[in-house]
Amino acid sequence: MQIKDVENLAQLARIELSSSEKEEILKDMDSILEYIKQIEQLPIKDVEQEFTLHNVWREDTLEPENPPEAGKFSKELIIEQFPNSQDGFLKVKKIM
Repeated sequence: MQIKDVENLAQLARIELSSSEKEEILKDMDSILEYIKQIEQLPIKDVEQEFTLHNVWREDTLEPENPPEAGKFSKELIIEQFPNSQDGFLKVKKIM
């Protein structure tokens, strides 16, 4: 990697770098690339793992409560307790 490469990356990222910053980034990039080379030289072991794929989702089912349990909310109960409602809808203050 060379200074031209750092300048090109800086241009693509639309950032301005001083010459000292370019040198520092060049050193950092060189050390990163050297580390990657070391990793590439490591022996790769064949690891076989058995994965079983299964669906973790359940089917949606409608289960009405008959009779509703105490403490549960219903649409009618909420509308009844709300301070302001009209035609089955809750009325709130205009935001915008």
